Amino acid sequence: MDTLPIFLKLAGRRVILIGDGEAAEAKARLIRAAGGRIVAEAEDAALAFIALDDDAEATAHAARLRQRGLLVNVVDRPALSDFLMGAIIDRSPVVLAVSTGGASASLARALRTRLEALLPASLGPLARAILAARDAVSRHHPTPSDRRRLWERALAEGAPLDPFASLPDPAAAVSATITGTSTTTPQIVHIPITSPDPGDLTLNQLNLLARCDTLVMQGPIPTAVVDRARRDATRLDAVPTPLPAGVTVVLGWDGEG
Repeated sequence: MDTLPIFLKLAGRRVILIGDGEAAEAKARLIRAAGGRIVAEAEDAALAFIALDDDAEATAHAARLRQRGLLVNVVDRPALSDFLMGAIIDRSPVVLAVSTGGASASLARALRTRLEALLPASLGPLARAILAARDAVSRHHPTPSDRRRLWERALAEGAPLDPFASLPDPAAAVSATITGTSTTTPQIVHIPITSPDPGDLTLNQLNLLARCDTLVMQGPIPTAVVDRARRDATRLDAVPTPLPAGVTVVLGWDGEG
């Protein structure tokens, strides 16, 4: 990972924008949409955007602002930038951004277009309904593990809250989900690993890795495969007895070398 993807809260914060023309106007729209306030270069600010055609002028502005401790984005010049802007998919409060690390803005836009077509308009209302139901969920499902398992099942493909499905009434669907059970019987799944490339795994195998509670690694499992597992899953080198609650995924090396 060459850059750290973060989502910055700009509401009420000052942002320096230097430049004019189409590129500067586009950045101004984004800043204002996020609640930021555009100010002059001499003022204190949280971030700075530079949209200038002249390389020398853009470089000089970036150096001055960086010396003041600001993070700077120079439009179309990733080498001069401290942070990069991705191609944005807005289903607020769900926001996705696609970045190619400055390699190709056209590639980022193409990916955004394809991904945006997959995300229904009900995704934002679904997220708001889940947030509004937080207290009720805690009452019905008191432990973090209970809540995680509840949401994993409810948000799975084809499940009642499938985020890729269009929901006519997200709030009602969330309310019905809360009254469901979060208990689960122990489950163990063995996945043979034949290649260091996680792309060789099936979608079902990747889904199991992403939601496993316990990960057992038998043999020299490639790091790229392990990285696809849920980050806070318990990691062991032997199958525990008795099996813990939830999903235990056993990765066994079945490749060469």
